[in-house]
This record gives sequence, structure tokens and C-alpha cells, in this order.
Amino acid sequence: MVNATQRHRDLLTALRGYQRRLLAFITGRTGSTADAEDIYQEISYRLIKADSYLHPIEQVGAWLYRAARNELIDRSRKQRELLLDDDIDEDWPVGDELSDVLFGQQSSAEDDYLRQLVWEELALALADMPPLQREAFEKTELQDYSFKQLAEETGTAVETLLSRKHKAVLFLRLRLQVLYEGITGV
Repeated sequence: MVNATQRHRDLLTALRGYQRRLLAFITGRTGSTADAEDIYQEISYRLIKADSYLHPIEQVGAWLYRAARNELIDRSRKQRELLLDDDIDEDWPVGDELSDVLFGQQSSAEDDYLRQLVWEELALALADMPPLQREAFEKTELQDYSFKQLAEETGTAVETLLSRKHKAVLFLRLRLQVLYEGITGV
């Protein structure tokens, strides 16, 4: 047990020795001290957790910088993921009015007419959309495909499909803006 305790102390000492340089390294790549401290804390935790008698970390400095680079890459990938809910911007009003019209319970003839009108406008907008964008939007939003399923079916990278869907959403926002404002009164 003494060896484990000593090893733990040695790791903490090494970690403190690299702290200032490692934080500067991470801050230079994130531009944010708060993000750098979060990443530093995460990799510090991983260092203590990863080191064991079975797999001792011999070169702590190299391990820390590699872990920091990997964490920066992981975070940048997460930020690039484009989900429909994340695409909301200030020009597009927040709310579920359009989805309520398309998929909600219809209780009157007026609701049924409005639903039919929206579906017709959506069909016209989809017909004018570039085919690859239309496919990405229709299959993920209207046919409940996951991006992984669609990627396997089409042989296209998930990132490319996400980009196509994002472009489709922007196209639909522009095309359906007047209809949306008419429905919501905004």
C-alpha cells in the first residue's frame, strides 16, 4: 500500500509541475481560461484514474499533452455536430407551432385545412431543394432514420449528411418564413 500511496503522490507532484505550462497550452487552443481549466481538471482526473500497477504511466508529461490534445479534438467535434434543435437562431422564432400544425391533433375543419396547406407548402419547398439535401432532411426528419442508418444506406459520411441537413433546414426556414409568420401571427 505504501507503494501505491507513493505513486499517487508522485503523480500529483508531476501534475503540479506541468500545471502552468499545460494550462497555457490548452488556453492557447481554446481561447478561454474557463474551458482550459475544465479540460485540465478532466485530464488530471483521467491521469489518476488511468495510472495503475498494471499500466503505470511512465512519461507523465507526454501523457498529459496527448490527453489534452485528444480532449480538445473531442470537444471540437462535439461543437460541430449539427442537430435540428441546435440550429435555432435569432431570426427564426422559437416554438413548436409548425410541428403542432403538422403532427398535432386536429380538432376542427380549420385545423385540417391549415395542416393541408402547410404540408403542400412543405412539399413545394422540398421539391425545389437540391436532391441530396432533400434526402437528408426527409429521411432524418420525416422517416425517422438515424444519421448512422442513412450513412450506411448511402455510403456517405455522417458529417456530410449533417451538413446537408443543416443546409436543408436553412433553406426551409427561408422558404417557409412567410407561412410561419402567417400561422403564428409573429
